[in-house]
Amino acid sequence: MNIVATIKETLDYKIAGIKVIEMIEFAVILFIAVIIARIARMAVRRRFKEKVTPTTLNNMEKVVYYGIILIGFFIALPKGVSLSGLLVAGGIAGIVIGFASQTVVSNLISGLFLMVERPVEIGDSIAVGDVSGVVKDIRVLSTTIRTWDGIYVRIPNEKVFSSNIYNYVAHGARRFEYKIGISYSDDASKAVELIKDILAGHPLVLKYPEPQVFVSELGESSVNIVIRMWAPSSHWYSVKTELLWKIKVLLEENGIEIPFPQHVIWMAGEKKEGRGKGKKKK
Repeated sequence: MNIVATIKETLDYKIAGIKVIEMIEFAVILFIAVIIARIARMAVRRRFKEKVTPTTLNNMEKVVYYGIILIGFFIALPKGVSLSGLLVAGGIAGIVIGFASQTVVSNLISGLFLMVERPVEIGDSIAVGDVSGVVKDIRVLSTTIRTWDGIYVRIPNEKVFSSNIYNYVAHGARRFEYKIGISYSDDASKAVELIKDILAGHPLVLKYPEPQVFVSELGESSVNIVIRMWAPSSHWYSVKTELLWKIKVLLEENGIEIPFPQHVIWMAGEKKEGRGKGKKKK
């Protein structure tokens, strides 16, 4: 009986006006709420994974997760604690914290604007300032980017929101170009037709907008040809690297030279009529 009385006395003991038993109940209910929140988040992920964008799914998971925990917090709140008092105290604390940490508040507001405006999505290839890579997470205070080297960079949302954001995949297609020089002695028209043929035969080069192949300038050592084309944003890099080599090989197979930079030197005293022959000195 003494043990039972001691346990009862301990549970009824008050700390800061709250009974120990109420504190235990609060912790247990909050723990259960966290478990339920995790299960609900997983259910939302499975249910909507194929139906919404990764960014929307991520935001839905967070709303469900933290919403359940918040509900559990208010359910578990000890009866002796005044809710209005907590709100007043929280409001005062919020003002103090707001003045003490303006950067955090700025990041919070910027994060909310990013979630509403949605200039980037999770999985997008972007560049922000001097950081470029794939967006892995968009949180309330920061955005996480995995760089092309596999390094994870956390950028405060204030910097993301106030910087120029280059989104490489927001549009379904992306244009890129080459500049290739051929020898003056080769047929530029033939080179243009060969390049157009190889572009027309590639399955990932878009027909509309139509590829452009044209002589752009007469350079010092070569006739320069510009090649512009569009490819799906998700494949543009592989198309770009593949076609450049194929064009080089195709031109060489058809006897069209891609020349090295060279200069023609005229020696003093050389006959004037000999200049038209283009004599080269090595």
